[in-house]
Amino acid sequence: MILPGRIAPPFFFRFFSPDHLVFRLPGTEKDLYLTFDDGPVPEVTPAVLEILSARKIPATFFCLGSQALKYPEILAQVKEAGHAIGNHTFHHLNGWKTPPAAYVEDVTRCESLFRTRLFRPPYGKFTPSQYLLLRKRYLFVLWSVLTYDFHRRVSKERCLELAVRYTQPGSIIVFHDSIKAQKNLLYALPGFLDAMLEKGYIFRSLGGVDG
Repeated sequence: MILPGRIAPPFFFRFFSPDHLVFRLPGTEKDLYLTFDDGPVPEVTPAVLEILSARKIPATFFCLGSQALKYPEILAQVKEAGHAIGNHTFHHLNGWKTPPAAYVEDVTRCESLFRTRLFRPPYGKFTPSQYLLLRKRYLFVLWSVLTYDFHRRVSKERCLELAVRYTQPGSIIVFHDSIKAQKNLLYALPGFLDAMLEKGYIFRSLGGVDG
């Protein structure tokens, strides 16, 4: 099977200031950064929290405002477990299809539910205007490894293979705590974590840069 799309964001993101946009983080040779997008979701997020808790692994959850408003008790569980929280817009907007003012308004609406300096644009899509309007308030967090857990043509085994194969020191890895990704996620996540722990990797949340 040919992999759909890409594993990492486009190369030109590397020319953005690291003070405002990151796709990987320097650190020791064994640091990794695990992230989840699109929650909280009652059918998936609590199961993810259990998997992480069993291995004492911190993570960062990029939450949709619409989901956080619907399920505040699950958002509270994420916070109580010590995980970092990031803004993923209120309505999962595609920045390429949204005027700058409307995009910023949606991000701000999400911010009214929880405060964070971390922001991940849905689909990794944003315009220069949106970036310039938001960069003083947020650190744009993209990724090094996209697991494709959400993709209907990617099997759960392939999802695990992609995550393990492409993860390197400093990687920011993306899974999704969503209904669409549920099957692949709940299979691949434990296997991925165990494989990385066996190799001596250390997982860290992005809370340290949320200052």
